[in-house]
Amino acid sequence: MTRAERRILKKSETEPVIALRDSISHYYPEFNNRLNATRDPRDVRYITYTPATMLGTGLLKNICGIESMQQMTERFNQEECIKNISNLFSNNNEELPHYVTLNEYLKNVDIAELRKVRKDIVTKLLRGRSFENGRYKKKWLVIVDATWLQVYGKEQDGNCLVQKHVTENGEEHCVWYRVVLEAKIVLGDGLIISLDTEFIENNSIDAVQQKEMSAEEIKQDCETKAFKRLARRLKKEYPRLPICLLGDSLYASNPVFELCRENDWDFIIRYKKGSIPTLQKEYESLPEREAGRDGKSEFANELDYKGKLINMLRYKESRNVDGKIVETTFQWLTSFTITSSNAEKMAQVGRKRWMIENEGFNVQKNLRYDLEHGNSKNSTALKNHYLLTQIADIFRQLYVYRYLRRLGQKRTEKNISSDLLASFARQLIREDIFNPKAGDNKVTC
Repeated sequence: MTRAERRILKKSETEPVIALRDSISHYYPEFNNRLNATRDPRDVRYITYTPATMLGTGLLKNICGIESMQQMTERFNQEECIKNISNLFSNNNEELPHYVTLNEYLKNVDIAELRKVRKDIVTKLLRGRSFENGRYKKKWLVIVDATWLQVYGKEQDGNCLVQKHVTENGEEHCVWYRVVLEAKIVLGDGLIISLDTEFIENNSIDAVQQKEMSAEEIKQDCETKAFKRLARRLKKEYPRLPICLLGDSLYASNPVFELCRENDWDFIIRYKKGSIPTLQKEYESLPEREAGRDGKSEFANELDYKGKLINMLRYKESRNVDGKIVETTFQWLTSFTITSSNAEKMAQVGRKRWMIENEGFNVQKNLRYDLEHGNSKNSTALKNHYLLTQIADIFRQLYVYRYLRRLGQKRTEKNISSDLLASFARQLIREDIFNPKAGDNKVTC
């Protein structure tokens, strides 16, 4: 790193907003124009804020780790903060959108618009070839998993899923909840970002029918059905993207394997005993199984499952827990041919599925964004809030990667948020905040 680059990094350490703007400019210079290009549902006669200001304010709420919409209005309601955010979106607003205004806007924005924005960002990152070391066997690792969002004690709308619980005395108790299925792509250097989202929900017809059903009769939308929709859209949106799918044992099924083969995707799927008994029986019946060079793995290739060949890998890990050696066994089903030289590496890749739990959902729920907070009671606004959070998470990760890591700065998620908020509240000149060519001669990565 040159001395000039070091000075730039030190300046960004003092003013995180400058570093954030430079990260956006470097990786996605189309930021403002792309947000303004989203289809605006408002009457043109009554527009005060551009789409970039509306959506951008929601993005900054998340990037700065503000938990609620009301807090957003309170934290951003400072003169210098308003000026700095307005400069970031290339305008001269005297106020920022109130949270009620933003929620009304998000109630009417088609969620397809934010899907397109995210796709454009992801495509730009992949074509930039800055994160190629995230690939395995020239494939991008895509992790799929579902998580609960909001939980309610009473019915909200026809989209919520419902669980009916029957107590010992025969009384019924219902819980309504929202669930989302995420596909996250693993970039190099520990970054994991949202690639696509499928909301698991019922339609209004489902809700009406379920009112007359018992707990055993209810058939709702589920993760398996949502994955089929997600897979179709992923193939349509990214037809030539080389994918290796990672998933938990729920995805160890023939329909998933066939979908992967049909889409020309590879897969490494977690396997648990009982998922597919015939495969386990065939694997255990082999007189000899091949072993990895590490001494921790064994495997068998070309097992027959419904007339197709599939490979199984077993990996044993030993850990010292309170002075005792605890051994854990992991198994995966994969389309890749396993060899003694690649078995350990493949096991490490298979275990990256946990990234969607740890670096993905857990961090977003508990450390960065309070993902389970709804921000609105409207179903469409809730979805748009969720998509804004996933887009914001991309830029926040890029900011941390491009600046804080290069400076060797280790900061908690809470400190990153508070530093950004404090920087927005300071008096900065327009040339610092808005410089469309700023990324041309700055730090490269």
